[in-house]
Amino acid sequence: MNAHQIIKASSLRYLTGILAVLFVGSCIANADPPKKAAAPAAKPAAAAAKPAAAAKSAAPASKGAPSTAGRPGAAGAAGHATTPVAGRPAGAAAHTATPTATGARPGGTAGAAKPAGRTPAGSKTTKTANGSSVTTRANGSRADVHDAKRGMDVHHGLNGSRRVSVEHADHSRVVAEGRGRGYVQHAYNYHGHEFAQRTYYANGVAYDRFYSGYYYHGAYVEMYAPGYYYGPGFYGWAYNPWYAPVPYAWGWGGNPWFGFYGGFFTPYPVYASASLWLTDYMISQSLTAAYQAQVDANAQAAALANPAPLTPQVKDLISAEVQRQIALENSEAQAAKTGAVQDPASSGIQRMLTDNVQHVFVAGKDLDLVDAAGTECAISEGDALQLTGPVAANADSATLAVLASKGGKECQRGDTVSVAFADLQDMQNHMRETIDAGMGELQAKQGKGGLPMAPPSATAPPTKTDFAMNAPPPDATAATQINQSWGEADKAEQEVASQVPAPAGGQGAAPAPVPAPAAPPVNIDLGQTIDQVTGALGQPKSVVNLGPKKIYVYKDMKITFKDGKVTDVQ
Repeated sequence: MNAHQIIKASSLRYLTGILAVLFVGSCIANADPPKKAAAPAAKPAAAAAKPAAAAKSAAPASKGAPSTAGRPGAAGAAGHATTPVAGRPAGAAAHTATPTATGARPGGTAGAAKPAGRTPAGSKTTKTANGSSVTTRANGSRADVHDAKRGMDVHHGLNGSRRVSVEHADHSRVVAEGRGRGYVQHAYNYHGHEFAQRTYYANGVAYDRFYSGYYYHGAYVEMYAPGYYYGPGFYGWAYNPWYAPVPYAWGWGGNPWFGFYGGFFTPYPVYASASLWLTDYMISQSLTAAYQAQVDANAQAAALANPAPLTPQVKDLISAEVQRQIALENSEAQAAKTGAVQDPASSGIQRMLTDNVQHVFVAGKDLDLVDAAGTECAISEGDALQLTGPVAANADSATLAVLASKGGKECQRGDTVSVAFADLQDMQNHMRETIDAGMGELQAKQGKGGLPMAPPSATAPPTKTDFAMNAPPPDATAATQINQSWGEADKAEQEVASQVPAPAGGQGAAPAPVPAPAAPPVNIDLGQTIDQVTGALGQPKSVVNLGPKKIYVYKDMKITFKDGKVTDVQ
């Protein structure tokens, strides 16, 4: 496409966006509640509407949609932008179910070895006397191990990854996706509502996120709860088209992930709105994480094999979803000013599965799914899926069609797959969390690198939410717990596999256990901090304290620190 064609196409998209947003504003101002959006074409992979046009469904028609009274006025550049409104304002406490001991806790490990929804053809689960179990695939490879004694579940992904989850008696949780990578979760209550605080740890850095749990079709799922909200002016600027399309240089050329996924992802040539920019930001963050996960698991990322790329049409669908999520967060932010908390009927997948919109989701972690033929296939961060229709009243999962994947063992474009509600909520969480991070980048970089300047009403810093300000501090031991769980998983798998009984009738012994994958090597380098070393190796057997000099004694090495930094390893 030459420069003239790019400018022409971008201008058409921009004009289409303005007309669509004006249409949305007219509908919102004159309809209460808004009419349900027409369902998109039945074939998910069909050509998509442009993002701005797709914003007609940004105000979903779920029950209890907000009235026009009291809505924020116009926001954005020169006061002409339409303030996004989506769903019902949060705060109807009657919709938030408090977890009970009888329900599956968020991310609970009991039965986690059994995939929700469809079961892969040929899979087999064998239970032990104490309630543990081993699930193998049709080819005999190990898929899942549940250790009842430790409250631990280990999943071996089709792509060679491993995920370890531990649920403690107090319902705190540890999830390890590698040595030094994962999160620790603790529940806490604020004004009668239960929240979960996760301390994530990756690449030597810890950060926290918040979630609110609720029941949907009997499954306990966790919904992302933003720790801060922006003002309506910033949401309006992020939601509406900019005055003119702008180019933006991301500077990804020298990054390994960008070249590796060159056949899967192509950035937009220009950006007519923040939702388009945020789409590429979200995909880039997802692919960076996906590439690093491959490197961590296999030491060398496997080349893509016949990928189904993120086409412009698929990316436009994602951009429309980003725009809806911005509108949703603006609605939540206004409700939060009155002390209201999120309502799952508006903010979670409950709305997305009942508003007659074929929503698009972007995977935020590796998942093994089952297609309509019973064949197991994988998806990884950055893959895109779309709802195929409403879910049945007694369903425990939703059916989605794959729009884009990376080939190989991954699900092919057009495959319909079953996704458990908890995993689907995780996908929405991933989108919202990454959008929030991207909006922070966008606000900091507005007016730079070609991005337009935001109006004064969009430059105010975000305000921290009450439940986040009253949360307990992040778990300082997160890195240690993650590494301990990762190492303990090897022992758990061996013990459970040894307890698996012989086949019925006593004919022969049980299949030999599949060895757990070898842990990646741990590198201890000069200059590393004490936290980085304990994050990689766990706590030492003993510590020799010599004032500014400390010696950490491990089973097979001694590490000397001076002023908190590694100076010698023996």
